[in-house]
Amino acid sequence: MFRFATEQKVCEVGGVKFGGQPGDYPTVVCSSIFQKGDRVFKGKRKEGFDEQLAEELLRTQDKLSEETGVPGMADIVANTGEEFQRYIDFVTSVSEMPFCIDAWVMKDKLEGAAYCADKGLLDRMFYNSLTVWEKDLETEIREISQTGVKHVLLVSFDAADQMPSGRIKGTQKILDAIDKAGAEFESIFVDTSVMNGPATAFCSIANRMIKEKWGFPTASAPSNGSYMWKKARELWGFKGWSAVDAGLEALASFAYHDMIFSGPMAGATRIFPAVAMADAFLASAVFAETKRLPRDQNHPLYKLFPDFVEKLKSIL
Repeated sequence: MFRFATEQKVCEVGGVKFGGQPGDYPTVVCSSIFQKGDRVFKGKRKEGFDEQLAEELLRTQDKLSEETGVPGMADIVANTGEEFQRYIDFVTSVSEMPFCIDAWVMKDKLEGAAYCADKGLLDRMFYNSLTVWEKDLETEIREISQTGVKHVLLVSFDAADQMPSGRIKGTQKILDAIDKAGAEFESIFVDTSVMNGPATAFCSIANRMIKEKWGFPTASAPSNGSYMWKKARELWGFKGWSAVDAGLEALASFAYHDMIFSGPMAGATRIFPAVAMADAFLASAVFAETKRLPRDQNHPLYKLFPDFVEKLKSIL
């Protein structure tokens, strides 16, 4: 269950490693900032954002990452290339955390990637993302390859096959486009497209299949499922819904996710502790099956449960 025969690739973005065999490295939490409806906006986006609050969000996530051993990244969401410049400058002035550039329109993403290249930030940036629904995918691939982008996220989905097998087809389609464009990237990892909360299980199964076939690090956005489930707030209020959200992120972290897109950075205070426990849970399960402890010495198992780790070592 916790060991793949296929060699598992390890990605490193901005000093953060993820991938490998289950339990080797902690799950990366990539939370969004400057997304639509982010509380950092005082009103309309063009009116600017609350820099003090944005700094507080970034520093809180860094603190939680340090306390738990769970690496954090920022999903920088923008609508224009100009916005990307402003937001990237701000995030990198406050924090050393790696980040991705996230936009719906190819032109804006390409401008964000080009700005990162100009600023010498490509080592700590990944491109979010290459998708199966982009009509001019090969052009996008060639553009980011020429820009020098090193790390790319593939978002795989097949509308005609919404089972895990469809994610495999989607991944293959993007890989074929990369080959056709003659591009090479230092890191490739795959987001298997969340449909709703329970269907995040399809992502975990697809992630296992991707690891078995290619050895790529895998991801999804469980927050898409929890944030879409409005009924939970009606039934149990924010407290009950936040338990659902943290629980879903933790379940995904345990089941074949090297990275999770966890939604707004404001939720970091509940997500990081939940993922830390899930990672420790997974590492313990891996040890029970393989007698392997995590490779990352900053793993939550070592950081939060050192006495238990010593007991495990005595079993070896």
